[in-house]
Amino acid sequence: MLKHRGFPSRLPSTDFQFTIRRANPKGATKLTARERYRDRSPADRRADAGFLAALIAHFGEEEFERGNLDAGRLSWLLGREVVAVGKLDPTDYDQLLRVDMSKAQAGFPEIFADDDQFGEDWEDGPAEDDDPA
Repeated sequence: MLKHRGFPSRLPSTDFQFTIRRANPKGATKLTARERYRDRSPADRRADAGFLAALIAHFGEEEFERGNLDAGRLSWLLGREVVAVGKLDPTDYDQLLRVDMSKAQAGFPEIFADDDQFGEDWEDGPAEDDDPA
């Protein structure tokens, strides 16, 4: 299982998990496209937006392996903002995925409206405007 170094492990200041620590010895948890209803809690919607923002910041439009990305979090975006490259094998840690940017912009316009809303907490090192003196 590929571990995505530098990818945030959770939504900052919450318990919404984005990655797993180790492979499941019984096999990868199955990815299943989940329906997002309008009555989902605001916290769940923020977690979806934060996870998608992290995917975009880390991978952009490039293909990426599922690896240690959380199956539950991926399942909320699967088939819409995150699509399989080739035929989907829902239980394969090596499955290639990519972000569909047009659907991401349509589904989560707030990510693209304010660049600092999600990305600031995930930068490596101090922000550019931080003065060490």
